[in-house]
Amino acid sequence: MDIQFINVIKVVTPAAIAFFIGIGFAPLLANYLYKNQMWKKKAGKKAIGGGDTPIFNKLHEGKEVGTPKMGGVLIWWSVILTTVLFAFLSQILDFDITSKLNFLSRNQTWLPLFTLIIGALVGLIDDIFEVTGKSDYFAGGLSLSKRLLVVFLMSAAGAWWFFSKLEMTKIIIPLAGQIDIGWIFIPFFILVMLGIYSGGVIDGIDGLSGGVFSSMFSAYGILAFLQNQIDLAAFCFVIVGGLLAFLWFNIPPARFYMSETGSMALTTTLTVVAFLTGQVLLLPIIAFPLVLTTLSDIIQVASKKFRRGKKVFLVAPIHHHFEAIGWPGYKVTMRYWIISVVCSFIGVIIGLLK
Repeated sequence: MDIQFINVIKVVTPAAIAFFIGIGFAPLLANYLYKNQMWKKKAGKKAIGGGDTPIFNKLHEGKEVGTPKMGGVLIWWSVILTTVLFAFLSQILDFDITSKLNFLSRNQTWLPLFTLIIGALVGLIDDIFEVTGKSDYFAGGLSLSKRLLVVFLMSAAGAWWFFSKLEMTKIIIPLAGQIDIGWIFIPFFILVMLGIYSGGVIDGIDGLSGGVFSSMFSAYGILAFLQNQIDLAAFCFVIVGGLLAFLWFNIPPARFYMSETGSMALTTTLTVVAFLTGQVLLLPIIAFPLVLTTLSDIIQVASKKFRRGKKVFLVAPIHHHFEAIGWPGYKVTMRYWIISVVCSFIGVIIGLLK
C-alpha cells in the first residue's frame, strides 16, 4: 500500500473519530451544564482597563445569562479520548493498521497534548470560579493578570523544553530559509504564546471561535503533513474534528460557549504546534483573526490612555465593533470564517515556497 495513502488515512481517520466522539458527548455535556446552570449569573463584562463596557453589555445582555460556558470541554475531551484510544488500540491489538494509526509520539505530539491538557484545566478552573462565584477572591473568574501569569509560566516551561531538550534554536523565515536565533529563542517563544493567547477573546460571538480555530489548525496540519510530521498532522486534525463537533452546537443560537477552558487550551497549543513545524513566523498570517483581535484591544487601550479617553472603536475587540455598527452576529462570524480560510490558504502557500 502506498505510504502517502497510509499517511492520509492516519490523519483523516482519528479526525473523524474525534468528531463523532464530540457529537456523542455533546448532549451529556449540555445536559450537565444546563442542569447545574453553568452560566454567568450577571450579563456584561469589564473593559481591559477596568472600566464599564455599556455598548457590549447592551449588545449581549440577553445572551450571556442562560447559555452555559465550558463548551470547550467538548473539544479537548474529544482530542484526549481519541488520542488515548488509538494509543491503547495499538498496544492491545497486534495489527499493523492499529500501530500505524497511533499518532502519540514523544517527538511530535507529547508536548502539544500536554499543553492542551494544562491550558484546558487552568481555563476550566477559571470558568468554574466565574459561574459559581463561590470564592470572593476569585469572584468573576481569574483576573487577566492571573491568567497571563499562568500562560507566562506555561510558555517559559515550553521555551525551556524546546531550547534544552529539543535543542531548537532555529526558525524558518518564509522565502528566505532558516535562521539560528540562539538563546533569543526563549523570550521569543514566551512573547509569541502570550500574544496568541491574548487573541483568545475572539470567543465572543456564536460560532466565531470554532470556525477560525478550525482553519488555523487545518493550516498547520497541512504544513506538518507536507513536512512529513505525520503524527503532528494527525494531532492537528484531531483538534479540528473536536472543533467541528463543538461548532455543530455553537452555531447561532449557541447551545454553549467555548469559554476559557477552550480558548486557553487552543491558543497555547497552537503556539506549540507552530514552533514544532518551524513555521512560527506564519502565525501572523494563519492566525490573523487572533492578531487582529489583540491589536484592536491594544489600539483601543492606548487610544483611551493617550487621547484623553477617546476611542478608535465603538467597542473592542473589533468583532464587537462590527456588531455595534449594525452587523448581525452571524454576518460577523461568517465573514471572519472567510477571512480565516483565505489567510490559512495564503499561509500554507507561503510555507511551501522555498
